Amino acid sequence: MNRTPVVFIHGAWLHALSWESWAERFTSRGFTPYAPGWPGEPETVAETRERPDALGEVGLDALTHHYGRIVRSFDHSPVLVGHAVGGLVAQHLIGANLGRAAVAIAPAPINDVPLTPAPARLWTPGSGDPASGYGRLVSLPREEFRHVFANAVGPEESDRLFERCAVPAPRRLFTDLGHGGPARHPRAFADTGNAARGPLLLVSGQEDRMVPDSVTRAVYKLYGDSRATSDLKQFPDRGHSMVVDSGWRVVADHVLGWLDAHGVRARSPW
Repeated sequence: MNRTPVVFIHGAWLHALSWESWAERFTSRGFTPYAPGWPGEPETVAETRERPDALGEVGLDALTHHYGRIVRSFDHSPVLVGHAVGGLVAQHLIGANLGRAAVAIAPAPINDVPLTPAPARLWTPGSGDPASGYGRLVSLPREEFRHVFANAVGPEESDRLFERCAVPAPRRLFTDLGHGGPARHPRAFADTGNAARGPLLLVSGQEDRMVPDSVTRAVYKLYGDSRATSDLKQFPDRGHSMVVDSGWRVVADHVLGWLDAHGVRARSPW
């Protein structure tokens, strides 16, 4: 029997190391986790802050191609778990029949679902920290991170999260998402009617200010005409930082339980 691989896809303003706790949890349950960084992403948070321009050219096409290539490299189809933009990528890939199952946590909206005005301003290419000095990058200042990303935890925990995992994100990616630009990139769309794909779980935090619960619910409705499994889990009192803050294990364990309920076991008789 072989261990089922799980590919974790992080979102904007976080580093791949933000999945460390999830990787340990999934390993303890018998899965084989992989948390590859974005194309060109340095290995640590400190290095990414020192050399952020390495991410400056990353757009949605490069990101989707990068993770699509990784998913295809496995002998056995992996589970996909994505957060924010990573959740959008996970939906695009599972809609193209890449991946055994997918989980999209607080996902950036797909297709024609818009963000509400307040978070949309944060995702526009002109947002971020003007003092960052990196023309191709968007930073979340500490106070803004606290207000929109880690708003559901206390200020001390928010500051710890900021120091541990916050990094700049490429402006090009936000342009591709269609926030502040003329149109969304084709990779921002997912085949919501595909009846042959694996099961999909959408997860939202009802206190999320970056991707509001209402947005994730609107995305969930797009899957209503598909005969493939599509589920929605809403967590009260949780914000966008739910994958990295002190409540991460509740979310991770729900995902593990959902996978088990849909026959996606840690070990498979392949």
